[in-house]
Amino acid sequence: GSEMPLLSVPKEVAVGTAMLGIAFATGVLAGKRRPPAPPHTRGRGGFALLLNFIGKSSPLWQYILDHSLREHPILKKLRLLTADHPWGRMMVSCDQAQLMANLVKLIKAKKVLEIGVFTGYNALNMALVLPDNGRVIACDINEDYAKIGKPLWKEAGVDHKIDLRIKPAIQTLDELLASGEAETFDFAFIDADKESYNEYYEKCLRLIKKGGIIAIDNVLFSGKVLKPRRDDLAVQSIHRLNEKLLRDSRVSISMLPMGDGVTLAFKL
Repeated sequence: GSEMPLLSVPKEVAVGTAMLGIAFATGVLAGKRRPPAPPHTRGRGGFALLLNFIGKSSPLWQYILDHSLREHPILKKLRLLTADHPWGRMMVSCDQAQLMANLVKLIKAKKVLEIGVFTGYNALNMALVLPDNGRVIACDINEDYAKIGKPLWKEAGVDHKIDLRIKPAIQTLDELLASGEAETFDFAFIDADKESYNEYYEKCLRLIKKGGIIAIDNVLFSGKVLKPRRDDLAVQSIHRLNEKLLRDSRVSISMLPMGDGVTLAFKL
């Protein structure tokens, strides 16, 4: 992949990136209404949780971005396009995406799974650091969102590395297993409907090599995991998986308070 230039991001990140996490909350407080998010997307919002701790206008948050974010120009372009989308808050936070790319590069990954593509920011992010013969198998059920990112995948010269499969992700994962691709993937990123997280995790664990990494997003679910409501199936599902991962001897784990919480599971 190409080296990502260090950008100066003072106002643009505040107006663009940070907006992904705070625009919805700000709109509610101001009395502005948006249509409700589709059920499978609720609870996704990369910046919301961290901003609750630091504060959306905190100089410390700006300092973190100013002193750590290196964003490819076309990634930045897609991020700003996504910020204008009604569900822009669903996008993974840019600092978290950067960590995913760094991990992909660190383990010299060639085959990557992404479950939940949205506009394709993270698919592009990972494709940029993969070797030319690397592949991201990108799973989603909605091609309309991905159409926003597709032209930018091409502009970045990495569209040949992204294999977008529009069908239920479970079906794609089963097809990969049936075709003999167990233990051939290096990295997986799970960020789709929360009720299916356990099934995604189990199938990814079969597809990932030993030493590979599964990254699971939204594991803190805006703090709702502290006291999951019985009628909130998404939070219940996340909480059960969190408890399972703690005891799962097949992996070693780290849960990071980044974005809306991400757990890294390293296959043993």
